Amino acid sequence: MTIIRTVEELEALYGQAGETSLAKEVDYIAPEYRAYIEASPFVIVATAGPEGLDCSPRGDRTGFVRVHDERTLMLPDRRGNNRVDTLRNIVRDPRVGLLFVIPGSGNTLRVNGRAHLETDPALLDSFLMEGKAPRSVMVIAVDSVYFQCARAIARADLWNPALHVDPKTLPTAGQILAALSKGRVGGESYDREWPERSRATMW
Repeated sequence: MTIIRTVEELEALYGQAGETSLAKEVDYIAPEYRAYIEASPFVIVATAGPEGLDCSPRGDRTGFVRVHDERTLMLPDRRGNNRVDTLRNIVRDPRVGLLFVIPGSGNTLRVNGRAHLETDPALLDSFLMEGKAPRSVMVIAVDSVYFQCARAIARADLWNPALHVDPKTLPTAGQILAALSKGRVGGESYDREWPERSRATMW
């Protein structure tokens, strides 16, 4: 096995980035990039903390990440399992990376910046959904924004329904929990109750 150990070795293998790869990166939310953010119902958030790295999905109604101004984004934290891995990391290390995905589009949008958590009641109320406010809002100061070209999604043929995996061929959440906890939690009852539990706790 031959391991690349230096940046010089890496650059010798790959060469220099092309002009288009560099021209697309800016340190603010350009109108073209705002259109991507406002069209996206799904973003992946990467953070770092003392225990290591974390990458977590966030989904909501289209445009749920608010463009406050050209250098600031706001992301409401909806209900979850209270592990708060992402939020715990942000409190200790503000660096974040976002990857916005737009169903049907090959291009994605990448944002890097620094985040903090806000709990101002008026701000939380501005993100009400079905009468329920998030418990916190992630406020992101933008450092860099650029689009990622469509090759990855094109290679994966991600939006082709003919290639979608039948969920019945995969272990269910209840089966996974039961197996890993040796039956303490999960099982058939977990899967049976999930649809109603999810509906009641969506927001």
